Amino acid sequence: MDINDISFENLPKAVAYIAKEIAEIKSMIQNVQVYESKSKSNPIGIEEASRLIGKAKPTIYTLVRQRKIPCYKYGKKLYFFEEELLEWISKGKKKTIQEIESEVLKYNRNK
Repeated sequence: MDINDISFENLPKAVAYIAKEIAEIKSMIQNVQVYESKSKSNPIGIEEASRLIGKAKPTIYTLVRQRKIPCYKYGKKLYFFEEELLEWISKGKKKTIQEIESEVLKYNRNK
């Protein structure tokens, strides 16, 4: 609807059009807010960390004590960030035979 089309006779159509546009904008804003809340890094507790990485709580306490897993401590509670845990898991990737062979070939070419 064009702003020049608004007249007294078209007023109900204009109001309906504006209400529809506001509803669309409202839904867009709500979708953006949901996306932002998911993308923000919120700390998780040891129970959630345990489920995320598939380790028992005593194992996680051992990894924390050995300083092998990224964590934060506030008072007597441990906190983790999901992104850091997933990155920690990905760093422990075992190389395939093909990856090892390609590294050997690169190393031998550089000599």
